[in-house]
Amino acid sequence: QVQLVESGGGLVQPGGSLRLSCAASTSIFRFVAMGWYRQAPGKQRELVAGITAGGTLNYADSVKGRFTISRDNTKNTLYLQMNSLKPEDTALYYCKAKLIGLRVEDYWGQGTPVTVSS
Repeated sequence: QVQLVESGGGLVQPGGSLRLSCAASTSIFRFVAMGWYRQAPGKQRELVAGITAGGTLNYADSVKGRFTISRDNTKNTLYLQMNSLKPEDTALYYCKAKLIGLRVEDYWGQGTPVTVSS
């Protein structure tokens, strides 16, 4: 069973930075794609940033130029560097990993909260 554990969330002032981490219980080489999603109160969960096994990146328009997704294969960890944070970035941030074996399997972490407020 794959486990994903996020960390790094917290309270930050507008304009500040945070780095989220997602530690996987297995080699992240197994995943065809990984990504960060977020869900704000009363809103649907949305993709923030994604990375494929081949290294292709994609970002939501709202975070382009401010957020950077990366991974450390030696640590089996996915990161999200968030700069120039805005109050509208406030949400619960989730890590997701997609594994393709006999079937497609999606795994989610438990989420880490990010609050941007003065």
